[in-house]
Amino acid sequence: MFLGIDLGTTELKVLLLSTDGSIVGTARHPLEISRPRHRWSEQDPDDWWQATRIALSTLRNNHPDAFASIQAIGLSGQMHGAVLLGANDQPLRPAILWNDMRSASECAELEARAPRLREIAGNCAMPGLTAPKLLWLARHEPECFRKLSCVLLPKDYIRLRLTGDKLTDASDASGTLWLDVERRQWSDELLHACDITQTQVPPILEGCQACGGVLSSVASELGLPPNVLVATGGGDTATSALGVGATEPGEGFLSLGTSGVLSVVTERFRPSPELGLHALCHAIPDRWHRTSVVLSAASCIRWICKLTSADELCLLAEVETLCANARAKAPLFLPYLSGERTPHNDPYAQGVFLGLCDSTDRATLAYSVLEGVTFALTDGLDALRADGTRETSISLIGGGARSTFWTQLIADAFGVPIRRVPDAQCIAALGAARLGWLAADGDFSVVVSPPTASQEFVPDVERHSILSDRLASFRTLYQQLQPVFSTRT
Repeated sequence: MFLGIDLGTTELKVLLLSTDGSIVGTARHPLEISRPRHRWSEQDPDDWWQATRIALSTLRNNHPDAFASIQAIGLSGQMHGAVLLGANDQPLRPAILWNDMRSASECAELEARAPRLREIAGNCAMPGLTAPKLLWLARHEPECFRKLSCVLLPKDYIRLRLTGDKLTDASDASGTLWLDVERRQWSDELLHACDITQTQVPPILEGCQACGGVLSSVASELGLPPNVLVATGGGDTATSALGVGATEPGEGFLSLGTSGVLSVVTERFRPSPELGLHALCHAIPDRWHRTSVVLSAASCIRWICKLTSADELCLLAEVETLCANARAKAPLFLPYLSGERTPHNDPYAQGVFLGLCDSTDRATLAYSVLEGVTFALTDGLDALRADGTRETSISLIGGGARSTFWTQLIADAFGVPIRRVPDAQCIAALGAARLGWLAADGDFSVVVSPPTASQEFVPDVERHSILSDRLASFRTLYQQLQPVFSTRT
């Protein structure tokens, strides 16, 4: 058996994978985000470890024989977060997450300090990425910065607790703005721009490499068998790609989680930072990704449910009852509740409804939210295509994939078929487990394969035309409001 641990933003998932390729069992535990100030987003790394312990306990209780047969563990996690460790490997403060916008002003400073940043890192400076957080820390919490011994990415803190080792992989490191993404190694030039050195970042291995074993004391605590290997693992973009079997150029996926991620595999490093795209390493050698990111995706659904005191499943069912005319006249919604990355790189962008009237009800609002997120994702697809990326397939994963209505809406807006895969909410954990299997000398052709069963959603030509007209209005709305957003921070 192989265990995948996926540290998400709102929950931690664990998954048991058998050598016949079947998922034996899963478990999860929720996580809370702390927002002590406007535009801040933090979590206590110890909460991640406690969630890991609880989820593994559930998995062990439900599948004791399979759990006792675990041979290797793979890790996956939310990217870009800064886990700031002191000399004793204890966190100096809560981790600053990927959707934290506090370091917007430091991004311009970073680009000035490192003129070759975009060329080396393949990304422009964005406040969600790791490097600007360190400039913010040095300026606003200098004592903490002086005590800094090592910066870890979120999933690598789980590894530290499992193995005692501080390591990372190329896929996760490529989201820091410190990596030479083409060469898959730390860049002294970019580290120096943040006044840190290679002694303060962990060594880099490929995601499918074995990087040690679980400490005997930890194995005893967690009920794991002795001598369990741990793979280096990957950022959740790379592990999700492995979960759907996306390893060849053109193969891609769309993840509808807290954020919305559209990623396509490439055979080489192909940066397009001016389009707000990320150029990232895959978790396997000699492969990269081109990725667009919408900061608020399924989180917008949770937001509208909370706002209207509605159950998510009930509200989505209400949306499905809306007639075509009601959908065509629904308010437009800009889904920028936490700023936006692709294509705008605008940390000041905000959520907006346009077109409210006295007949607008919560079902109509919910439709507008689904449509607005879909349009933001379409902006990302168009950014990828603008620089020559052509997708050969798109698999849909994440919690949002549960909605058949939303899946069809995305297919209609994109104008391309969308394939919804089984176990769509656990794909990153599946990819992590596959990395564990590869680290234990699994055969790549056996370990990494597309799901055997999937459901394809074909776009409707008429609805695509209607949505294209509304998409044009959506884009105009952002362009008109963009100058206003920065004055309202």
